[in-house]
Amino acid sequence: MMHIAQEAQERHVLTITVDNEAGILAKIAGLFTARGYNIDSLTVADITDGHDVSRITIVTHGPPPVIDQIRAQLERLVPVHKVTDLTEVGPFVERELALVKVSGKGENRVEALRLADVFRAKVVDTTTSSFVFELTGAPDKIDSFVSLMKELGLVEVGRTGIVGMIRGATAA
Repeated sequence: MMHIAQEAQERHVLTITVDNEAGILAKIAGLFTARGYNIDSLTVADITDGHDVSRITIVTHGPPPVIDQIRAQLERLVPVHKVTDLTEVGPFVERELALVKVSGKGENRVEALRLADVFRAKVVDTTTSSFVFELTGAPDKIDSFVSLMKELGLVEVGRTGIVGMIRGATAA
């Protein structure tokens, strides 16, 4: 029996500064699609007063040579100003925002509020039979909160995707 060696898959957080231009997001996503790699998380936001530059944060998995190739091809796209692999530049902070709707009464309602307090989730909407919690943190924290809420009446989850930034006084 022949065994084919597979390259190790590594998680990478890429930040890309681009001109706000029609079609740029499709071009960037196409680089990943062409290589058969998934984008685990994607966020885009305007970062200038003039609304002419945006920052895209992409979380993906892949072997180092493929990530290097994607980064090099991203850097060659005309409206791209800068590509940074936060995973390689040093310690960085990453956060995600989630809205989590939970329906319940009695003890389940009390327990949902207690757990929300432990996770520092904020109640942003409430009815007599449901809550919508706002939670910000690392993806693992949000995953844990959602998992616990499944037992208490989880109805719906909305997540923003990850935003990351290197630590310290300098920009990436």
